[in-house]
Amino acid sequence: MSLDFNTLLVVNAVNLFLMSVTLVAIMGRQISTAAANARASLIVQAVGWLSFGVTGLLGAKWQSVFPASLVSAYQSLGLWLLPSFSVACTSASIWLMFRALQGWLGPRPGNGLMYAIAILGPVGYALSFDHYAVRVGWANGMLALQLLMLCLATLRPKLDAGGAWRWVIFACTLMMAGFTAARSILGAFYTASYPAFGTPHPINIWALVATNVSMVLMNLAVLVAWRQEAELQLRNQAFTDALTGLCNRHCWEQRAPVMLDQARRHGNPLALLMVDLDHFKHINDTLGHDAGDRVLRTLGAVLSTTCRSSDMAARVGGEEFVVLLPQTSEDAARLFEIRLRAALDLANQAQEETVVNFSSGLAMLQPGDRDVDALQARADKALYQAKANGRGRMCVAT
Repeated sequence: MSLDFNTLLVVNAVNLFLMSVTLVAIMGRQISTAAANARASLIVQAVGWLSFGVTGLLGAKWQSVFPASLVSAYQSLGLWLLPSFSVACTSASIWLMFRALQGWLGPRPGNGLMYAIAILGPVGYALSFDHYAVRVGWANGMLALQLLMLCLATLRPKLDAGGAWRWVIFACTLMMAGFTAARSILGAFYTASYPAFGTPHPINIWALVATNVSMVLMNLAVLVAWRQEAELQLRNQAFTDALTGLCNRHCWEQRAPVMLDQARRHGNPLALLMVDLDHFKHINDTLGHDAGDRVLRTLGAVLSTTCRSSDMAARVGGEEFVVLLPQTSEDAARLFEIRLRAALDLANQAQEETVVNFSSGLAMLQPGDRDVDALQARADKALYQAKANGRGRMCVAT
């Protein structure tokens, strides 16, 4: 059974367009930047293939279906404009999918190169349109390079990102990179076997079939990635204090015991610092709850910037915060508290209306501490001692 290239081209274009419309309806408007880029990639890809489809129909025996004026306009202008637009759409869709992966998987190498190829590919195609071998070799070569970079971008996701969906994108992109590279070689070096875009060469036919299959799978992969992103956001919301952006009590109760067990298992020092804002109730009563919220956000931001990536800061009460410092000696914990206080002083200078200070209590992990509660109780006792001694200072649990 032989496959007609132009029929496959039109079917491919219509399928992609319908899938893109369906994707827009399913995902709605309230989506992340990464999901919006992925959706835009598939829409632009569909527009590009529709343009390819129109090019194939107007340049084939189906010309009789269209008005003579449209065919004449295509032959005088669209002969190079429509194919160039199609190549530009295809290149732009790959770049948009690359940006989507950056949002889902973290920063990806080669962003500048991907952007440059997305511009140089279509421009080079349009400028060399009168030289078939050059334009086909150039455009398909650039697209193959983009697809290969997109394929590599699915690897090495950031923590808590990625999944089976990225392997679907990896496999589909790798397959399309292979077919596109083959088209580039055919057009540039074996022009007699591939003298036109609609040539029914086996590689050309199967490339269209592979495109149709891969785009269906890519749509499914994007939907799964979008769902996983939504689930991660819900989980982060469940573990994050909405006001300060720090861990909440639930997060603290889940992660702190794990960090303590690791410290005990490896014999590493562990420090726990309790932090309580001084006169917070007075701020709420005199300046209002908005001012109190600003103070809490300020301390949360200061804690976030002062802590290391291995530390954990959490808001466990109204104005009460706790910081767990792994692999930290008592002297290092004292220095951390000094840096925290200095950073808060700098933040106070930017908002004189709500100048605030804090008291703190420090406790070090002892051999007899079997859980976080024992360590936290000693730090809490030291905190109350600091308040009793005049506030705005730190006491160390004995």
